[in-house]
Amino acid sequence: MKFIGFSKKAMLAWVAAFGLSVGVHASEGGIPWDKAPNRTNDMAALQNGAKLFVNYCLNCHSAAFMRFNRLQDIGLTNQQIKDNLLVTNGKVGDTMKAAIDPRQAAEWFGANPPDLSVIARSRAGSQGSGADYLYTYMRTFYRDDTKPTGWNNLAFPNIGMPHVLWELQGDRRPVFESVMDHGQATQKVKKWEQLSPGTMSPEQYDQAVGDLVSYLQWMGEPVQNTRVRIGVWVLMFLGIFTFLAWRLNAAYWKDIK
Repeated sequence: MKFIGFSKKAMLAWVAAFGLSVGVHASEGGIPWDKAPNRTNDMAALQNGAKLFVNYCLNCHSAAFMRFNRLQDIGLTNQQIKDNLLVTNGKVGDTMKAAIDPRQAAEWFGANPPDLSVIARSRAGSQGSGADYLYTYMRTFYRDDTKPTGWNNLAFPNIGMPHVLWELQGDRRPVFESVMDHGQATQKVKKWEQLSPGTMSPEQYDQAVGDLVSYLQWMGEPVQNTRVRIGVWVLMFLGIFTFLAWRLNAAYWKDIK
């Protein structure tokens, strides 16, 4: 895992600060959300998601409620975190702060990029979980020369951010077809046309986005899997002692009429 500093790729990512910020307040228009894979118990997937988050998101977006050393929970050692995920002057105990200067961000955009600590929890809606939204969102960018950034998004039309993972996915565009829906003609995506290949195949890209979304989901509540495991044992405990209480009650009252 290699940390990508504030480079040309980071400069492309600055508009993403406002894409997700606006997306949080967006309606649930656009296309239906796809079901995101749940890999919050998969240590390899979470580690890959953490790498993608640091390389492509942390340049502009902070995760102020997460410390780097908490990544030990997904199987990374302090030395691995220090060698692969930290900038030169960073410490393992530091919170995940964006590489961008907040004062510069405020000057450029009028506001700082949003924090992503709980983005996967905050975007839940009637179509699914926040992970479902993010999974759909990061997989439905397409070239649109009419937009200032050159990109658009089906999950959130007219979004104001570029496709920061475009080198991985490549350039593509949706092919629409007209269908009748409740007596009205609407445009739906028939297929995707690949304009130029990325460094990953479509299957590999979907896998990578799934890992990234799973990491964002895990980061929103790192103890969620422990909470679920403890909850199962608590329910079993309550079930056993409810049965014992029922039998004791029956034994106590058996001679009383």
